[in-house]
Amino acid sequence: MSKNNIIEVNQISKHYERKIALSSLSFVVEKGEMVALIGPSGAGKTTLLNTLAAIIEPDSGEILIDGLDLRKITNQKTRARKIGIIRQQFDLVGQLAVIHNVLAGRLSEWGFVKSFISLLFPQDKQTAISALERVGLPDKTYERTSKLSGGEQQRVALARLLVQRPEIILADEPVASLDPARAEDILETLTRLAREEGQTVIASLHSVEYAKRYFTRLIALKNGEILFDLPVEKVTDELLKELYQLKELDQNALV
Repeated sequence: MSKNNIIEVNQISKHYERKIALSSLSFVVEKGEMVALIGPSGAGKTTLLNTLAAIIEPDSGEILIDGLDLRKITNQKTRARKIGIIRQQFDLVGQLAVIHNVLAGRLSEWGFVKSFISLLFPQDKQTAISALERVGLPDKTYERTSKLSGGEQQRVALARLLVQRPEIILADEPVASLDPARAEDILETLTRLAREEGQTVIASLHSVEYAKRYFTRLIALKNGEILFDLPVEKVTDELLKELYQLKELDQNALV
């Protein structure tokens, strides 16, 4: 494995009863790459991300993270340093103040006692405040998270990742529940912060337009297989027609 490669996927497969979710997938991702997973619903995008996050285990094949077998990275602190996740549901506790949700990015490093104390007296408060400033929410630190808009809540999730500081960010449809203006705002912020931190991003997206605008490489999944894996500038309308099985390119797939 090259020292520039942070992820190496070797022939992974996953089955659910009679359905093939992933079929012998192999690819390599270099450190700092911005990769978008595209494809129709049910193509295997979420399954692949959950496999990369070690939430589910493939039936066969292996995944290497910085040359280490993902299955052997069992220490919670080590795994949190390697992989962070952001989803369309935000995974926030609405009843808690924003600062507590941001500091959840440190829970893997803290013991039970410090985590409990932080719920009463936030620990590493300045770290959380700095992260909120970077995502444009400096005035929301002590506001109840449930009172924020969807876009603001996703920014809180981004601030949590800044506190966690993983080498790899896995984003599963991070803007699916947002309107177009807020979606673009979140994607711009996510990719900008990742570049500033030198992080690698793999994101699943329904919108090909967003994928081409904010990412540099597209991996297209169809029926659990890789249809193409190309730099954005080499992805043609013909390839997208084949991916979405359209005689004419449906503009709904691009917005």
